[in-house]
Amino acid sequence: MNQGFTHTGPQFLKGFTLLELLVAMAIFALVGALGFGGLNAVITQQQIASQRIEELSRLQRGIRILTGDLSQPHPRYVREILGQSFEGPLVADGLRDYELSITRAGWRNPVGTPRGELQRVQYRLEDGELIREYWPSLDRVLGTEPRSEVLLEGVIELEFGFMDSSGKWQQRWPSPNQSGGLPTALPRAIRIRLELEAWGEIQRVVEVAG
Repeated sequence: MNQGFTHTGPQFLKGFTLLELLVAMAIFALVGALGFGGLNAVITQQQIASQRIEELSRLQRGIRILTGDLSQPHPRYVREILGQSFEGPLVADGLRDYELSITRAGWRNPVGTPRGELQRVQYRLEDGELIREYWPSLDRVLGTEPRSEVLLEGVIELEFGFMDSSGKWQQRWPSPNQSGGLPTALPRAIRIRLELEAWGEIQRVVEVAG
């Protein structure tokens, strides 16, 4: 007696075709490219934000130093470099190679260097840079170079205004209202107007101490 035998034919394993694999690889590559592009965008934005924060910090520091100088003027005259005349406590007459020169009080001395607390400071605008200069001694000597620092970059314009004793704003100092002898009066307030490439127009009004 023959036993029953059933023949089912060859068995085939199911899997991906070459076309399906190619499609899957293309989709994976596209998703990877989109993800990489997004990561690059995030990194770029972080770099831009860090740069702007650094620029803002430099701007705030520059404005702080500038307003600190102008808020503490002292009525001390300084001898000109040649020693033949004197320069006023505050000079901004538009006739010099600097925008403003001032004798200021409150020169910090954290290391106890043997010197006074008065400091002669001047500001120059050169090639879009606001440069602060000061001398180790008030009465400058011929051949003595000032110590310089670039406070701000990208400066398009710098203007000062000075409030005289009558409350009127003057564009130059000493005020034309002062007459006779050496002018000793200091302004009641000083106005600063800066135009910067990166930040536009900035204005500050500094009340003069005393």
